[in-house]
Amino acid sequence: MNGPLRNGPLRRTVAAVAMVLCAAALPAATSATAAPAPTPADARAQWIDRDTVIWKGAERTAAQLEFGTHGKRIRLTPGTLSPSERLAYPHLTGYPAFTVDPRDRGLARTALRDKLLATQRRADGQRAVTGVQIPGVLDDLYGARARHAALGPVFHHGRPTLSVWAPTARTVALELDGRTVPMRREDATGIWRVQGTRDWAGKPYRYLVTVWVPTVGKTVTNKVTDPYSTALTAGSARSLVTDLDDPKLAPAGWSQLTKPAAVPLRRARIQELQIRDFSVEDRTSRHPGQYLALTDRRSDGMRHLASLARSGTSYVHLLPAFDFATTPERRADQERPGCDLASYAPDSDSQQDCVGKSAAHDAYNWGYDPLHYTVPEGAYASDPEGPARTVEFRRMVQGLNGAGLRTVMDVVYNHTAASGQDPHSVLDRIVPGYYQRLLDDGSVATSTCCSGTAPEHTMMGKLVVDSVVTWAKEYKVDGFRFDLMGHHPKANILAVRKALDALTPRKDGVDGKSIVLYGEGWNFGEAANDARFVQATQQNMAGTGIATFSDRARDAVRGGSPFDGDPGIQGFASGLYTDPNSSTGNGSRAEQRARLLHYQDLIKVGLTGNLADYTFTDTTGRRVKGSQLDYNGAPAGYAAAPGDALAYADAHDNETLYDALAYKLPQRTGAADRSRMQVLALATAALSQGPALSQAGSDLLRSKSLDRNSFDSGDWFNALHWNCADGNGFGRGLPPAADNKDKWPYAKPLLADPALRPGCAAISDTSAAYRDLLRIHATEPAFGLATAAAVQKALSFPLSGKAETPGVLTMRLGNLVVVLNATPHRQDQTVRDLAGERYALHPVQAHGADRTTATASYARPSGTFSVPARTVAVYRRG
Repeated sequence: MNGPLRNGPLRRTVAAVAMVLCAAALPAATSATAAPAPTPADARAQWIDRDTVIWKGAERTAAQLEFGTHGKRIRLTPGTLSPSERLAYPHLTGYPAFTVDPRDRGLARTALRDKLLATQRRADGQRAVTGVQIPGVLDDLYGARARHAALGPVFHHGRPTLSVWAPTARTVALELDGRTVPMRREDATGIWRVQGTRDWAGKPYRYLVTVWVPTVGKTVTNKVTDPYSTALTAGSARSLVTDLDDPKLAPAGWSQLTKPAAVPLRRARIQELQIRDFSVEDRTSRHPGQYLALTDRRSDGMRHLASLARSGTSYVHLLPAFDFATTPERRADQERPGCDLASYAPDSDSQQDCVGKSAAHDAYNWGYDPLHYTVPEGAYASDPEGPARTVEFRRMVQGLNGAGLRTVMDVVYNHTAASGQDPHSVLDRIVPGYYQRLLDDGSVATSTCCSGTAPEHTMMGKLVVDSVVTWAKEYKVDGFRFDLMGHHPKANILAVRKALDALTPRKDGVDGKSIVLYGEGWNFGEAANDARFVQATQQNMAGTGIATFSDRARDAVRGGSPFDGDPGIQGFASGLYTDPNSSTGNGSRAEQRARLLHYQDLIKVGLTGNLADYTFTDTTGRRVKGSQLDYNGAPAGYAAAPGDALAYADAHDNETLYDALAYKLPQRTGAADRSRMQVLALATAALSQGPALSQAGSDLLRSKSLDRNSFDSGDWFNALHWNCADGNGFGRGLPPAADNKDKWPYAKPLLADPALRPGCAAISDTSAAYRDLLRIHATEPAFGLATAAAVQKALSFPLSGKAETPGVLTMRLGNLVVVLNATPHRQDQTVRDLAGERYALHPVQAHGADRTTATASYARPSGTFSVPARTVAVYRRG
């Protein structure tokens, strides 16, 4: 998921995601142990530690906490927050605070395991009642000791111990293979444990958690899987007692796995890939739609990935591959569209209608709806029942490593698929009201589209760290991309970094320091502007070595915003001013020129690695720092060093790059020119300082038939087409109505135009030209500068200023000169300071596949670089 609305990120439409991922809660199987009691509809009191309660809306007079069925009380007196409490709860500092009577402090542990209300007799004689939020006091009472405990199944000499943190539960038992086994509570930590025998290994289990659930106003017994599951049965119905160190789960060669050399994050070139997309329509794959497709070395898809690796791609970033909620794991349960989709017209609405009828139960979903964070998703395994998913995930990692690629996982710890008593709620049915982030009224925060989690709470933060470490150690994952990372505390992400850094090849089998971290540092929702904690946002993460996606250059390259009513608003790589389309949203000629020049400044900052302190002359003639350049009211430059910001022109969210250009380039633009603009757009990221990401298939002009939100659009709209004879995906019908119907009037004439469905020549030319850019990046050290000072010294924009050519960027980098000509005409760029210097087109391009780029020339006497239309040319001195 991507970004803040204010900054126009590429993110899924909230309403569409919520429709599938955050459906109305369904009641879980429970058994009442106490008659339902009247409860308030909210929880405006917050018990933040053993001594302090904050109550929004209370009067500053005596109050009490009432618990149990017989009205036991904990007395509260008006008080104030200490400096440390104000620091920990900045969003609560304006509300009335109460101090727990010292005589009643010993009742806290008992009260937290029962029905709990805050009450007060108001001055008008009315009795005020509200529920009580308890995460803070749970952390205070149990967190310090519980945070270091091993949870889930842990094996010692073949004997498993199962442990679950459930401090508010009245009882917890283990349902093991159909029988019930009691568990023992550890009072200091709130952890329930049971030690088993060797024959427990491989058996299915659940926890039977008897706990007061405020949202339903009664005590229930929830039958729930283990949040720390290491394996699952099909459909995630049961956890399995599984030791990930069991040799039977290790594929051949696993312990001696040789990885490609680690690439520093600042030099990483990343290919973003969805596992099912990759192979489901690849006729050469022996395992379509599965983990094992990434072991099929002779398939078209793997051959293409290997060619990218040889050119300089270093990582494959996998969209969610942990256990998620929305896809049936058994193939027999997966529905297929019941139509001949290929028979419909390229601009028909019939395809999307047919796909939509089976979407809720088909085999496709991006997977941003976590169910179990630390188990591979079963739908991608040859058999979802049992350990196959573990073995095959490991084989996938082996396959990618063997192709010269390291593996990044997309992780989604910022929300869960559901909360409360929903069957897809795991955490909240074990410790109700703790793992989810609650608003001031006690409702669950849903700014992420779904039931938000609270990594600021000790045990949720621990789960994040423990899960990441497990993937790194047990699955040899080489990097992690955090979805909506800005909803995490910065301290939580730094704790992940610290835990990974402690992993060593000798002790753990992996070098944790080589593992890369990056994420979405968007600033929005209830946590925005550090309201609850210091967030892991773009500016806050600068200098940490953990990168955040940069939307600055991305928007400048594409033009406009993903939320524009008119998708035809242009940018640098889509013809703004230099090749205008018919959209009135682009403004007057003067407005287009001014916006294009500002976009060029944003791209310059992006090419530096989005450095805050990089100083240059902007297109108005001012000498500015990157941080002084405006991006929708925010600083354009925010990074402290190369590697803090991740560049990209497209990702899985919103229209693919080809589709965005289809909307924005004049419809008359031919296939060859569309190919050239695609390469130019990709070059703004590929040739930047710092890490860069591209969506799989972008180098093949990948289209999703203009679908801006394909998370549940099925194989028809999402599948990658490695064979150019199968097209690029454009013209597979109007995109699904849920997120695209308002764009159908713009989409229909485009999809009906056969000229917009590129042939093999345009597709293969795009890919070859992109690989040339990767080779240049990989072989030229100047693209991997380590410090901001080094970038300032080596990188400049010699023609920047009031006389800069609209639609052309010229960058000098060490002994290189890069010219990006986005105009439909050949352009001469004269750098007088280089007159007399020897430059020539870089050998990779001079002898590369693109013969148009090979015509780029250089006039030594004047220092003039002549670049063909719609071309990025790299020159080298020598």
